[in-house]
Amino acid sequence: MAEEQISVVVAGALGKMGRETVKVVAQAPDMQLVGAVDKSCVAEDVGQVIGLGTLGVQVSDDIQGTLFQASQTSQRAVMVDFTHPDSVYENIRASVSYGVRPVVGTTGLTEAQIRTLREFTEKAGVGCLIAPNFSIGMILLQQMAVQASQYFDHVEIIELHHNQKADAPSGTAVQTAQLLGGMGKEYNPSTVQETEQLPGSRGGRTEDQIRIHSVRLPGLVAHQEVIFGGLGQTLTLRHDTTDRMAFMPGVLLGIRKVLEVETLVYGLEKILQ
Repeated sequence: MAEEQISVVVAGALGKMGRETVKVVAQAPDMQLVGAVDKSCVAEDVGQVIGLGTLGVQVSDDIQGTLFQASQTSQRAVMVDFTHPDSVYENIRASVSYGVRPVVGTTGLTEAQIRTLREFTEKAGVGCLIAPNFSIGMILLQQMAVQASQYFDHVEIIELHHNQKADAPSGTAVQTAQLLGGMGKEYNPSTVQETEQLPGSRGGRTEDQIRIHSVRLPGLVAHQEVIFGGLGQTLTLRHDTTDRMAFMPGVLLGIRKVLEVETLVYGLEKILQ
């Protein structure tokens, strides 16, 4: 007997990432799009709105009602969230409450919120995946950065995104710094008393003394550099996303894999292992 299709709700369905997610979910043979949540084009067919043809799924601005309906259609229901930092926390809690497993690409959650959500998902026994980045290439960059950190004590991160991104630094840059911090060393030992003539010009600084610089410009999609410095040399690791389709294999993988976990998993790399 063929396995039941995965019922998928896309929150933020008409945003840049949401549109791409709707497209790939609609085309995936093991998935069925059952909900599209957004604040615009309410009651219109989401497929018509994004130029994919009629999909039979109307855009709704009622996330609670959409999640409830999804929970009634299948025991294999997933919500993909590409909304806004202001709403993602409550969206996740609502999704878990209805037994719909969240796959979250929206960044901006605090560490305290993530801890609370992990406890909430464990009590509910409902899996959740929060992935600051769904690109396989970015995961490889992070792994290479961790390896390089064994040999370099000086490192800074530069992340560049489009000017519609609401949070800074990016969740991916924060996660990269956390991975480097997990190596148990302090970076960038001071060699001079620095003075910022323009406050913030040296970027933000983590507890592990790693500087993160954020750039926001139209024309960019998502880019990150990790620059290591040593005596007489520098090592630059860079990843460029030129099309949001780069994230879609990771999103589809997340939808499938979140059904196998019963707590919150942070980072796509955790389900690749």
